[in-house]
Amino acid sequence: MKLLLTSTGITNMSIHNALVDLLGKPIAESSALFIPTAIYPFPGGAGMAWQMISKGSLCELGWKSLGVLELTALPSIDKEVWAPLVQETDAILVGGGDVLYLSYWMRQSGLADLLPLLRRETVYVGVSAGSIAAAATFGETYVNPPGGSSEALTSEDAVFATPGGEISRIFVTAQGAGLVDFAVIPHFAHEDHPDASSANAEQWAARLPVPTYAIDDQTAIKVTDGTVEVVSEGRWKLFAP
Repeated sequence: MKLLLTSTGITNMSIHNALVDLLGKPIAESSALFIPTAIYPFPGGAGMAWQMISKGSLCELGWKSLGVLELTALPSIDKEVWAPLVQETDAILVGGGDVLYLSYWMRQSGLADLLPLLRRETVYVGVSAGSIAAAATFGETYVNPPGGSSEALTSEDAVFATPGGEISRIFVTAQGAGLVDFAVIPHFAHEDHPDASSANAEQWAARLPVPTYAIDDQTAIKVTDGTVEVVSEGRWKLFAP
């Protein structure tokens, strides 16, 4: 399996070209499945899921075929029904939202077990939480971590700096899908994501036992046969564990 881990999706031609290179053929000749599961814990999540499907930067790329894979439904369906579709598709598109909720349902649905067994040609494309969840161990900040949707490895209080002062958060470390041996902090240095400022990203990364890439919305991480390449028209930083 190959991976393209993004902050906000296909936002520039460099990331677009990286996706085409990973697919090995034009997008118009490729099939895709979109996973909206991570967005549902947010207020208005159902509407946001539709927006991602109908107007999102991943789903509007002109795929030959596009389906929706809802992870919360999979435990009630025979695996023999849905697994072949996942195995045959060219790209698995994993949308953003709540990464604890997403990682929980990746495991509960059986998708996390299936992903490492997919064809080498299959491309996993993550957006925000979808990128974070690809790691074996990831971190995320919360005001109130969701209950009952993840077995967090650790949970601790953290204070992050903002232009207007400080913000208190609960920093959670949890288990992801284990597709890569590094962690991702999306929305690096974005004004709407103060937790991911340069100073805060360094503090965030210091709490993780693996190398951590902080990437902005114009950056992606391309992984082929274990080789990691940063594709960027913006800002990014690699933090050592």
